Amino acid sequence: MRKILLSTAAALAVSGAAMGQGGGIAVHPEREAYYGDLHLHTSYSFDAYVLLGTKVDPDAAYRFAKGEPVDVLGQQVRRREPLDFLAVTDHSENIGVAREADIPGSAIAQSAWGRGLQADRKSLSTGFTSDRKGFLELLTKYFLGDKDQPQAVKDVAKSAWEREVSAANHNNQPGKFTAFVAYEWSSLPNGANLHRNVIFKGDKAPSPFSSLDSQNPEKLWDWLDQIRKDGYEALAIPHNANASNGLMYDWNTYEGRPIDLAWALRRAENEPLSEISQNKGQSETIPALSPNDEFADFEVWDTLLVSAQKSKPGGSYVRDALSRGLVLQKALGVNPYKYGIVGASDIHSGLSVSAQQDYPGYASGKPGVPTKEEATAVLNSANGASIANRLRGTSGNLTGIWAESNTRDSLYAGLRRKETFATSGTRLKFRFFGGWNLDSKLVSHGDWVKEAYAKGVPMGGDLPVKPGAAKGPSFAVWAAKDPNSANLDRVQIIKVWEEGGQQKEKIFDVAWSGNRSIDPKTRKLRAVGNTVDLKTGAYDNSIGATELKTVWRDPEFDPKHLAAYYVRVLEIPTPRWSTLLAIANQLPLPKSVALTEQQRGWSSPIWYTPKK
Repeated sequence: MRKILLSTAAALAVSGAAMGQGGGIAVHPEREAYYGDLHLHTSYSFDAYVLLGTKVDPDAAYRFAKGEPVDVLGQQVRRREPLDFLAVTDHSENIGVAREADIPGSAIAQSAWGRGLQADRKSLSTGFTSDRKGFLELLTKYFLGDKDQPQAVKDVAKSAWEREVSAANHNNQPGKFTAFVAYEWSSLPNGANLHRNVIFKGDKAPSPFSSLDSQNPEKLWDWLDQIRKDGYEALAIPHNANASNGLMYDWNTYEGRPIDLAWALRRAENEPLSEISQNKGQSETIPALSPNDEFADFEVWDTLLVSAQKSKPGGSYVRDALSRGLVLQKALGVNPYKYGIVGASDIHSGLSVSAQQDYPGYASGKPGVPTKEEATAVLNSANGASIANRLRGTSGNLTGIWAESNTRDSLYAGLRRKETFATSGTRLKFRFFGGWNLDSKLVSHGDWVKEAYAKGVPMGGDLPVKPGAAKGPSFAVWAAKDPNSANLDRVQIIKVWEEGGQQKEKIFDVAWSGNRSIDPKTRKLRAVGNTVDLKTGAYDNSIGATELKTVWRDPEFDPKHLAAYYVRVLEIPTPRWSTLLAIANQLPLPKSVALTEQQRGWSSPIWYTPKK
């Protein structure tokens, strides 16, 4: 089985992790982009251990993320490019318990609960040939079951959480690698995904609040409010809104009441960020919500996570949430969905991989790429069911944080101020500033970033009050390709706004490669082309650009309407992981998923509020 290889470029220099002279921590006054994963599961997560047979523990997960070689099931694996930061977010529900139940002589193995789990698992296989129905029965009984667990279960969970915290602290290396203490709260009412990842700022954390305590996110916020009084700073990040059946960004509260001011304030305080894309699909938008968006049909996962039931589109996607938030702000004075953007993997093998060529197919706890037999099972799995259809998953996504240094304090501050972006796995690098008097040639200035910070606000910020003479806001955008990936196709600015209580959106192509132009009739930019060879999986960078930059002014600005703007950067087409898997194993190309895709990045928005 092929090893996951570290690239030559990454071996020579880890982006954003360089130490300053004399061994001190490097500090970047104009901030640097740091790349990482805020959502990863190990053998301490019930589903990872029971369904996938995952053996990687939190310590090994952090070491793999740092670029160290890790031995997994007798194979040595190493990440293609080290990450700058990682949060292991194992499910808090019965954390570490299933793993402990397999240890002969342990208290949990000898308990009635543990013996029941072992008996029920006898007929359940793991990995690529998992019994989905049997797993769901186990999940309901042992993971989402009665909150009144035996004391032995509670003791094991407490010990496992202490080891999670210890692993993060042991692997944290200020200036080189940041390991966040974190976990996942896993509410799943009637199959609708309302999960949140809880990220702590410091090196200590209380025992997690889980969905066994409550499936209501408001109760999670209560707990976060309480622990802050006890000295613990943390935030929650919703994920997989695409599978929430419209509940993640609903017009109503969890209990069905219309959102009021107090609820809006509490959500905005506790959840400043939302995951826009990950292993189980993207949550930006889909064609049903954005029919005029030619790039909306990307990694669509439009069912619930544990069944083939369709997830209600409205209230399930970030773009929709951003405009809903503006409508609610107009009515309440506060925007509960004022989200910054992050990406993640949510991979359950303990190995956070983000390159398409390293992804083995959803539902595997094994390292490397699958064997031909396993690849055949993956490529033939398109049966519509979420867990069984492994073709629907994709490689891990990444969060980018603009911060002064690679430390917990600096990166957490970046998360809180929402100066963040997401990518579908590549290390795209881009800046986004907004202001009222940005020079049209700003991005050509040698010190343009310093000037942009002085005269405007970065991604995640609010435009200052509009000066009386200003006609409209202008936005400075700069994007550079991943040195180890594909060239850039285009940069888009996506605008959402509120008008008469209605949600509005429009997409603007603002910078692009080549000598293309926008068709005056269709208002669309001609496609960049496609160099992928479907026989070999190779592509070349003979099209596209290595860098794109511009200053764009909104030509349709109306000062009366609340608005938000975010950037989407698109690469030229490259082969999807499933295409590469088929080619490597001389198997037929899959027909149910795209053969090539345009990998991409999304920025946090910049918001405009009319002067009262």
